Amino acid sequence: MKTLLEMMAKALVDKPDEVKIAEVEGEKTTVFELRVSQGDLGKVIGKQGKTARAMRTILGAAGTKIGKRCVIEILE
Repeated sequence: MKTLLEMMAKALVDKPDEVKIAEVEGEKTTVFELRVSQGDLGKVIGKQGKTARAMRTILGAAGTKIGKRCVIEILE
């Protein structure tokens, strides 16, 4: 799951080496904290949040397959 999110984020940004993902594991929920450079924040969020929503949808579908709820938090 982490590699999937990392692959999507790195494809969107200008500085892929600054993409950092922290994984906080729970019983039924996994929270992924995504950090990108300040200039790439808008690219990850997208117009009206559509890119972030699409990433959340893809991760949610992949999480359903393994029986876990996955949440993405985009941090500055």
